[in-house]
Amino acid sequence: MIPSRALQSKLTAIRWSYFEWSRTDSWVQGLFLACAFAALTGLLAQIRVYLPFTPVPITGQTLGVLLAGILLGARFGTLSMVLYLLLGLVGVPWFAGGDSGLAYFMGPTGGYLLGFIIASWLIGIATDRSAKMRKPALQAALMVAGMAVIYALGAGWLMLGSRCSLSLALSLGVTPFLIGDALKIMLAASIGTLLLPGTSR
Repeated sequence: MIPSRALQSKLTAIRWSYFEWSRTDSWVQGLFLACAFAALTGLLAQIRVYLPFTPVPITGQTLGVLLAGILLGARFGTLSMVLYLLLGLVGVPWFAGGDSGLAYFMGPTGGYLLGFIIASWLIGIATDRSAKMRKPALQAALMVAGMAVIYALGAGWLMLGSRCSLSLALSLGVTPFLIGDALKIMLAASIGTLLLPGTSR
């Protein structure tokens, strides 16, 4: 049986190995990671629940966004979301419900899709620049900030597209998703804590 201290040391080494691998300078390796997380986001997008009072469905997409930022960092986390959007625009059926194309992007959820790129970059760059941001509570705080960006762009897009008031845009595009997204943040922060190293070797 492996002593607990030896096991902990081994797990730490594995986490550092993953962290250094995911922040690679190799664009071949980075592109592979970005494609993998774009595909993960597309897969999670197929988990959807339509609500009768809003054109915005509940989906698993944002979990993929949060994980891309935390686990891949700014460069490849952002690239994964850019690939997700671009490939969806040209016909890969991995937006929510298996949709794709410009018509879907220009629909009521277009603002959220744009927010994915900014949120993954924001989460990733903070995690890359400061080891302290890998602490569980700070990871969760980062993800809350990322979700706030997604909400802001999503609600703003709804306001412009539907010509509705701010309060209506919030009730349609933000309020119904708060509890579910809080659970996604908890799950993503737990995964990040499991896979990322602490603040020191």
